[in-house]
Amino acid sequence: MIKKVDSEEYIDAMLSAMRAGTEKVCAFYEHRIGLVCTDPKLMLMPWDDHLVHRGDGVFESMKFVDGKMYQLDPHLRRMKRSARSIHLEPPCSWKEMADIILEVAGASGCDSGMVRVLLGRGGGGFGIDLNECPVPSLYIVIYKYEPKPEEWYEKGLTAFKTSIPAKQPYLATIKSIDYLPNVLMKREATEKGFNLPFCFDSMSFLAEGATENVCIVNTAGTILVPQFTNALAGTTLTRAIQLIADEVEVDYVAISEDDILMAKEVIVCGTSIDTVGVVRYNKKPIHDVRPGPVCKRMRELLQKDLQETGTPIIKN
Repeated sequence: MIKKVDSEEYIDAMLSAMRAGTEKVCAFYEHRIGLVCTDPKLMLMPWDDHLVHRGDGVFESMKFVDGKMYQLDPHLRRMKRSARSIHLEPPCSWKEMADIILEVAGASGCDSGMVRVLLGRGGGGFGIDLNECPVPSLYIVIYKYEPKPEEWYEKGLTAFKTSIPAKQPYLATIKSIDYLPNVLMKREATEKGFNLPFCFDSMSFLAEGATENVCIVNTAGTILVPQFTNALAGTTLTRAIQLIADEVEVDYVAISEDDILMAKEVIVCGTSIDTVGVVRYNKKPIHDVRPGPVCKRMRELLQKDLQETGTPIIKN
């Protein structure tokens, strides 16, 4: 029979249980408790939080480098849009949330790191009724930022058309906790030996990657960006386009697989990687099978922008 124990013995067993990935966690915060902790073994969520068992919540990921948080305000603006689209408000003001993020990052002891912000419906039951949850939940975790080596950028990546369809427009534009389609896309890519999966909408137009946005440079040298109907508008791609728009023409259009194969460059954009080039798609070469100049210029501009506009973290 399974042993029945009191709280003290249960806590001892829980803290000694094996957990993968804790070596990457630097600090975390739960608004219900109101403290920053640096012991990853205590990074736990209530089982009855609807964020956990229903996927009822939204999230954002951002990074800080050399003590500067990048695009804090754009990330929180998108989180606000996502939250309000599912009728969810945080347990504090959005300004207070920004300050907490900077404080938790500062308390981590890291000069550079990744931030995951989770905003959930909160605890209170195992149903789907919003009224079960009197107080929304807020979790913030800082974990190690492991930048890719330069050789990774110089080599470029491979991509393919995944069998997982793009999300419905309503869901695609919400950065919700439910990333099951994204997980299945990534699994398929790994299984088939590709770096990245690209999903397409019902009209066979490009939507997005599993966790990245995609754009291309056509033969005329114009950057083509998929229309954000079946894809999440990424903060990295949006900022990269803003920064390079004075140098390269940009257009928002529907992109087919033929457009990808004929492109001079295929570029993926994401928070942790900035921009990287795709050199093969469905095993076929893209242009000269090397990351192109537009991709490299976007990355240069993003790195410079971080240093010039990043928000300083608050060190204790």
